[in-house]
Amino acid sequence: MTIRIRLTLGHATALHLGQARILLLNWLLARHDGGDVILRLDNAEGEAAPALDELRWLGLNWDATHRTAERGAAHERAITLLRQTGRIYPCFEGEEELRVKRELRVRRGQPSIYDRAMLKLTTTQREAAEAGGKRPYWRFLLSNRVMSWEDLGGGRPEAKLPSLSDPILVTADGLATPTLAAAVDDLDDRITHILRSTDRISTSAIHLDLIEALGGNARAFRLAHVPPLTPAPGRRPSLPALRSLMRDGVEPEAIVGTLAAIGTGEAPHPATPAKLAAKFRIGQLGRAPAVFDPPALLAANAAHLRTLPYEVVKDRLPPAAPPAFWLAVRGSLDLLSEARGWWEVVSGDIVPPVIDGAHELLTTALRLLPAEPWDEGSWGQWIGALSAETGQAQGELHHVLAMALTGEERDVDLHGLLPLMGHARAAARLQLAAA
Repeated sequence: MTIRIRLTLGHATALHLGQARILLLNWLLARHDGGDVILRLDNAEGEAAPALDELRWLGLNWDATHRTAERGAAHERAITLLRQTGRIYPCFEGEEELRVKRELRVRRGQPSIYDRAMLKLTTTQREAAEAGGKRPYWRFLLSNRVMSWEDLGGGRPEAKLPSLSDPILVTADGLATPTLAAAVDDLDDRITHILRSTDRISTSAIHLDLIEALGGNARAFRLAHVPPLTPAPGRRPSLPALRSLMRDGVEPEAIVGTLAAIGTGEAPHPATPAKLAAKFRIGQLGRAPAVFDPPALLAANAAHLRTLPYEVVKDRLPPAAPPAFWLAVRGSLDLLSEARGWWEVVSGDIVPPVIDGAHELLTTALRLLPAEPWDEGSWGQWIGALSAETGQAQGELHHVLAMALTGEERDVDLHGLLPLMGHARAAARLQLAAA
């Protein structure tokens, strides 16, 4: 059997990290066994363009794109079938009326689900409502049973359908809602697997009930549920938008590797989706909370940047930055955007801090600063000469000189940066730091 999975963007115009993770896991589940990936869009392609660009940026692809707006005939046939079989019923309550009902049920200690009052609507009452200008929307009459299944994510989830609200399947304009469209499209597209987060188990139960109401075989679907991605305790209360991470300079391989590793107990390693697919196992994700840890993402990003050749990043570096600059700074970056700061260190007019207690040392360093031309060996010669004269270890000297030359606490490869900085700039900074 060929696995067929849908990636549903819904009405999303951009993705946050939790959505990106579910889409990635669906893709990996399909591609692991050479399956097909169908992209389903509920909104216009132009509106979905930013989210589609984000998926491509992550390295995800798909075999076909199906748009809800183009499935109108199939959806209309499904609506007709559900009406004929009595599985949908008309409703006229507005949002305010429904809100009041929910609040009343809560005050009475009852579940805040829809009370099915419209099932008692007589033909006369319906005709009167329509004569008054109201148009009904239609709800799905859920079965009176417990829906359960063997989950690929582990365990046997179950949902009591009578404890859920009958979902709206048809709008007052006669259009299928995403709930109905997804079921119809899954049958038409011969979808075999569905992967969602565990907070949507009730959605899966409704989906299976609807599949059967449409004449499909719910047992033909394999379901997998994984814990939803949540922010780390004590950090920002929401997950970052994928677009913001892109702007900050986080590489797609770092994001993909981090998202795929969450819940597995393994440290994240930068990787493309294609490389991860071969070893992907849904059972590895476990049932523990899936927590997004920003430092882990930055660590994965830094590890990836250290491997990138100049040719891959040159278009995102300052225009004049040469290969030697990238080789010198890439090991010091968490984000590629930080390279601009280091370029300012090399070519700009930064003012280093005055280093307390280092006046004599920096004065001596200035006196021993070799004449140009400089190459990658100049740093070693200079710090070696300074160590010999002062009797201090090179490791002790390195921090003070680096602070004076760059104004940064972070370590950087001064073998490569010093020649780019030049004698005049280095000498001026030593004087300022020694003042």
